Order: sequence, then C-alpha cells, then structure tokens
Amino acid sequence: MEFIAKMHSDFHTKFGIPRQSGLVEEVQSTIVFEPAYRNPDALRGIEGFSHLWLIWQFSEALREEWSPTVRPPRLGGNTKVGVFATRSPFRPNSMGLSCVRLVRVEETETHGTVLVVSGADLMDGTPIFDIKPYVPYADCHPDARGGYTEEADDFLLNVDFPEELLALIPEDRKEAVLSLLSHDPRPSYQRDPERIYGLPFAGVDIQFTVEGDRLTVCDVLPYVGE
Repeated sequence: MEFIAKMHSDFHTKFGIPRQSGLVEEVQSTIVFEPAYRNPDALRGIEGFSHLWLIWQFSEALREEWSPTVRPPRLGGNTKVGVFATRSPFRPNSMGLSCVRLVRVEETETHGTVLVVSGADLMDGTPIFDIKPYVPYADCHPDARGGYTEEADDFLLNVDFPEELLALIPEDRKEAVLSLLSHDPRPSYQRDPERIYGLPFAGVDIQFTVEGDRLTVCDVLPYVGE
C-alpha cells in the first residue's frame, strides 16, 4: 500500500500523545496530501461529514516480529491480553485507526487542499493510508461494550501551571496544552513523584512533575529535538 497523506501536528514525539483519538478535542492538526493524491475532486462532498476515520501507520513502532499478547498501559503495564483485543501499535501490520472531527477544508498555495481536523492522536509526520467518512447510523453503537477498558483507571489531573510559564505557550495552543496535561501524559507504569517529565509540543518542552492527582509545571523550554 502507498500512503496518501501525512499528518502535520504539534506532537514532536510519541510522548504525551492522547491514548485515544477524540480525548483532547482542543488539539488541531492538518492532513496534507501527497502530490499524487492532491486532487480536490477526491474530497468532493467531504465537508458534509463532521467526523472522519483515519487509517494510518504506527511509523515509530515498526518491528520485524510481532507478539500475540501485549500489556496495555491502561491496565498498569503488567496484565497481558491478546494483541487483537487492544489498539497497541505493536501488531503484525502496524496500522492504527482514529476518528477525528473535521474542522474545515482549506485551500493552500503550497499543499493544495488540506484537511484541518481536531482530536487526532497522531505524531507529526505520521503516514496516512486512507480517509473514510464517519457514518453515524452505521458507526455509532450506543449499546457497545468496552471490555477491560471499562475497568481501567482513568481520571483527570489537576494542573498547576504558573502564569509566568503559561505565558511562554503560544496563545492559540494554551487550551490544548492544559487539556493534554490534565489527561496525564505519563506512561501508566511510571508513578515517581520526584521524576521530571518533558512534554514536547508546539515548539516547546513542558517540564512537569506529578504527585497524587496534581500535575505541576516547573519549566517551559524551547524544543530542540532528539
């Protein structure tokens, strides 16, 4: 298969990316099509849909081998379940599925027609294989069961972000940053209150600690890459 587009997002690394699409609606990203697929006719009618499915590649988790079981982070990283009962990136074909909100269809001089979406859980540069409309009457199942995800711990953190540090965040990214931090970007198995974590996002590296249900930002540095 060939990828048709790439995601342009503020996530410079895998750290801090929401665990599922739609969790942080404040995050906006742009889907830029490859030149061979940069045909506006291919998007005719797409503006009538509020949400889209993205089929994409876990490009940062490619492996030669695969395992039939994985340890989902939301179960503490110690309980094994079958890989096909998870959304783990470590799967035979390294493919991901995300549902995003379509914010707008935009015409640009350099990239042709692009799609601005919100709620994506994709790192900057992620290859996208396909885009399909979300169809409510077929895709929405109110009686669906969530398996072990219904039992997993999930709570929001209280974020303490000093005003002088928050001022270093671009104005149009502040709400997204606060929401990302409140969803606890740490791996589920890391709970050291003394550890300083760094969330690379939108050109900055946000340094923080977590103790109990409180996340405290201690510094905001320019992001210099890895």
